[in-house]
Amino acid sequence: MPSPMQPLTSEALRSVRLIASDMDGTLTQRGKFTPLLLQTLTDLANAGIPVVIVTGRSAGWVSGLVHYLPVAGAIAENGGCFFSASGAKEQLVSLADVLQHRQQLAQMFAELQAEFPQIQVSDDNAFRLSDWTFDVQGLTTAELQHMSKRCYEQGWGFTYSTVQCHIKLLRQEKSIGLQTVLERYFPQYSSAEIVTVGDSPNDESLFNPEWFPCSVGVANVQHYAEHMTHRPTYITTAPEVQGFCELTALLLSLSGDFRR
Repeated sequence: MPSPMQPLTSEALRSVRLIASDMDGTLTQRGKFTPLLLQTLTDLANAGIPVVIVTGRSAGWVSGLVHYLPVAGAIAENGGCFFSASGAKEQLVSLADVLQHRQQLAQMFAELQAEFPQIQVSDDNAFRLSDWTFDVQGLTTAELQHMSKRCYEQGWGFTYSTVQCHIKLLRQEKSIGLQTVLERYFPQYSSAEIVTVGDSPNDESLFNPEWFPCSVGVANVQHYAEHMTHRPTYITTAPEVQGFCELTALLLSLSGDFRR
């Protein structure tokens, strides 16, 4: 059984120098960015604490977003690609032929839709490179588990968030993408200096203590905790963006110079 999640304290964050955070349900409030988030991200940037967003959202959407928020970069499509605030971009998974890959994803979706006619392609699916998404709303846990099984039987990975279901490559994980980005773009930070933050099953790999010893779930992660093999080490008292701001307030209250 996974260890119980511990209340978040400032002491738990004493070594943290970089934040890697999910977006939907973690940086949002009811699906929207808030003025508080923008101020918090600005405060972190001013303190010299970089933020890397790690989201399941599409490459097309994230490529624009990274230039509007005060963040160091963003990983899109659950580890599929990375966009740096400096303008660098990188495909994190191997795709020999993007068109053929997307045709194969479409076929897998068609097989799921034959069993579940109610599922609908997500609005941003046309702007994706590496995965295929459909809306999660209205689906039960049992249905999601069945879809996951069907995808794995066909050689695909499957995950879901508060917003979308993702058909993806088997090794396309947030944790794998983040590790690659940290090694190539942020080599000055050790794993002990990174806090990963999330709220839903597609963040589970970010909660693996073997890779990221300091992980935090905002309070709404409790909705999914019983279905997770890896749970966050710590949990905030507040949900969604208020939980993220709870974390950052503790981090910013610590003494010392974060500008390394």
